[in-house]
Amino acid sequence: MTGTAPLKRLYIKTYGCQMNVYDSERMADVLAPLGYGVTDQPEGADLVVLNTCHIREKATEKVYSELGQIKRLKQEKASAGGQMTIAVAGCVAQAEGEEIMRRQPAVDLVVGPQAYHQLPELIARAHRARGERLAADFAPDEKFDRLSTERRPSGVTAFLTVQEGCDKFCTFCVVPYTRGGEWSRPAEAIEAEARALAEKGVREVTLLGQNVNAYADPKGELAGGLAGLVRRLAKIPGLDRIRYTTSHPRDMDEALIAAHGEVPELMPYLHLPVQAGSDKVLKAMNRAHTAESYLRLIERIRQARPDIAISGDFIVGFPGERDADFEATLQLVREVGYASAFSFKYSRRPGTPASAMPGQVAEEVKDERLARLQALLDAQQRAFNAAQCGRELPVLFEKPGRHPGQLIGRSPYLQGVHVSAPDRLLGQIVTVKIGDASRNSLAGVLTSGELEPV
Repeated sequence: MTGTAPLKRLYIKTYGCQMNVYDSERMADVLAPLGYGVTDQPEGADLVVLNTCHIREKATEKVYSELGQIKRLKQEKASAGGQMTIAVAGCVAQAEGEEIMRRQPAVDLVVGPQAYHQLPELIARAHRARGERLAADFAPDEKFDRLSTERRPSGVTAFLTVQEGCDKFCTFCVVPYTRGGEWSRPAEAIEAEARALAEKGVREVTLLGQNVNAYADPKGELAGGLAGLVRRLAKIPGLDRIRYTTSHPRDMDEALIAAHGEVPELMPYLHLPVQAGSDKVLKAMNRAHTAESYLRLIERIRQARPDIAISGDFIVGFPGERDADFEATLQLVREVGYASAFSFKYSRRPGTPASAMPGQVAEEVKDERLARLQALLDAQQRAFNAAQCGRELPVLFEKPGRHPGQLIGRSPYLQGVHVSAPDRLLGQIVTVKIGDASRNSLAGVLTSGELEPV
């Protein structure tokens, strides 16, 4: 082992959303000074972190199943004279911390999403077999104040958290209870982190938040909310692409709509969840928008940026949803025309208002509705991708492909693009003529100008 090799191995398994991906990256950052280097296998790891998500169905059961397997690895390492520390982080940790410790004694630490900056101290305490094992409640500003802007990006794209929490209280959602209320980071701190990423070769950032378009500079030094932040970050040298997710229709203001038409660095892709097309269901969800207001919002966005790709989220089988309500969802999908979307069956989340609502929909009905919705969304995604054939698109090459001489990049619309191209183009934005399209990706060839040797 050389003097620069990691002394200890860190395995992080990430569940759920992009914010958890960002959090996992930052966990690796705060643990690096302790000598932890990331490994892609839990076997033999010195520290295992399960960074959990409470949104998806059966999330808690999946965590306990994984913990059972990790426990066996911990026992095997102990038998060989070693030591493995197990930590559960994220939203399941926040919601069920005490229960996790009770049900799975092999867990050494439970760390909520606002407390992972405390990991080094908590690990030290665990190794001394004393002190706190549960750390779930810290203010978000304390977390970010304790994190360094010195990140080690793994490629030319990076996530950047700008806002956390939610004040919307949708009746199906646990985020307000696990991530807390809406809170925004200071614009100057975000800009510093973005500049540091750009200096390390990052060319595209995705701004993250549970309701990212609710962003407001807490110091009041930056006007314009998320639109103002986007315009400020667009001035950073080397930062050529900006995206953001996830948005709420209630927070999609005119300034942000205008930015889509005026800031070339802001990519023409918008994830704007609607969840349902029935006003009755939307009211029961406490979404505070109607199907009509959502459709008019999409119209204004497309007036500002006609080629924008719209993505969304849908829940089928919400309590009280009848056939006519579901048909309204299908009609909304037909009117919008989505480039991509995520769709799920409603599942009860303990403690949420919807879990106690009457009119719970039978599983077989949910299955049938989800299949019909996904067939429609799939057809729209295929049609959107097929419409790119024959076009020349700027593609940011991110990594080598599966085949020799192949690179994979992203179009402005977030589609994966496969191209035969030399490695020297990694990290570059080049023009690609699209020749083929599938449901999930595009394929093309470099234009003649990109074939010239450097």
